[in-house]
Amino acid sequence: MNLVLKRIKEMDFILLFSALVVSTIGVLSIYSSNPSLFPRQIGFIVGGFVLMFLVSFIDWRTFRENSYLILAFYFLSLFSLYGLLLFGPTIRGVQRWYRIGDFLFDPAEVFKIVIIILLAKYFSTRHVEMYNISHIVLSGIYVLLPAILILRQPDLGSSLILIIMWMGILLISGIKMRHFVVLMMLGVVVLTSGWMFFLQDYQKDRAISFINPQLDPQGIGWGQSQAKIAVGSGGVFGKGLGSGTQTQYGFLPEPETDFIFAAIAEELGFVGVFILLAGFAVFLWRIILIVLHSKTNFPRLFASGFAILLLTQIFINIGMNLGLLPIIGTPLPLVSYGGSNLLFVFLCLGILQSIGREIKR
Repeated sequence: MNLVLKRIKEMDFILLFSALVVSTIGVLSIYSSNPSLFPRQIGFIVGGFVLMFLVSFIDWRTFRENSYLILAFYFLSLFSLYGLLLFGPTIRGVQRWYRIGDFLFDPAEVFKIVIIILLAKYFSTRHVEMYNISHIVLSGIYVLLPAILILRQPDLGSSLILIIMWMGILLISGIKMRHFVVLMMLGVVVLTSGWMFFLQDYQKDRAISFINPQLDPQGIGWGQSQAKIAVGSGGVFGKGLGSGTQTQYGFLPEPETDFIFAAIAEELGFVGVFILLAGFAVFLWRIILIVLHSKTNFPRLFASGFAILLLTQIFINIGMNLGLLPIIGTPLPLVSYGGSNLLFVFLCLGILQSIGREIKR
């Protein structure tokens, strides 16, 4: 009991409070748009906090010092992604989840934390050797294998996020600029090949609709058009929970997942959006403080990778809702409905709490 109380006292309560504020706004919006999902989301959040607390007891050095453990998690996660293509049920035209009772489990979310840990481990001991192109190539293979499997589901958003996170960690690790430029050029080649050989027709239609929204305003461009209407109609204080026209009358598709930001903007207005973004800002600020105060490379790279991942997801989701980016199905962390992403975030928070505990000493 004394150990439990000690761990509680050592936690970063500002980080926890900001996570609670953000997730509470998400829960309120989910309750408004789809009340049947409200109890599950509450359960996911409570389970997430419990998971974070339990993981915080694990010494973060366990991940840094056990290469075989990390590789075991990596290949198990890789097999789970491959298994989706063989055994995963087709839900809304994609094979993205395992169905466990009433719960849908997305292994791509687990893989994100595995990749962050693996890359943090890999580059924490090789940052002085970043001139060696073989390290860049090998780390790229670690990321490319799951990215291809995720793209086959198809899930373009998660694939892009993995690649962006890898490139961000490379920059922080000290990659030479000429190597980075070469990677960017290769990225153009990969994106071109992906457009030709991997993207589904509906994904291409979304990109085309983003460039020319009037091409199919009643079809593929409908969701993004309605999202912009919802955001613009919210005003300063919003229309009130349960009173959003686009959200309540079915004009806004997926108001509890992909377009939850638009639902929040419509019903809670500028004030609600400001509180949401302020919560995210504080949340990310506390993670960046861990990056700045970490004494060794592994915790610094792990926290950096997690921050890059969150920033990318936040930027893409809000960009989709504002019509600045094409729709690629990326949830808003801690806000969108779903257990897999929520539990992934809280699991990472547990590791960060373990790291932060050492920084305070």
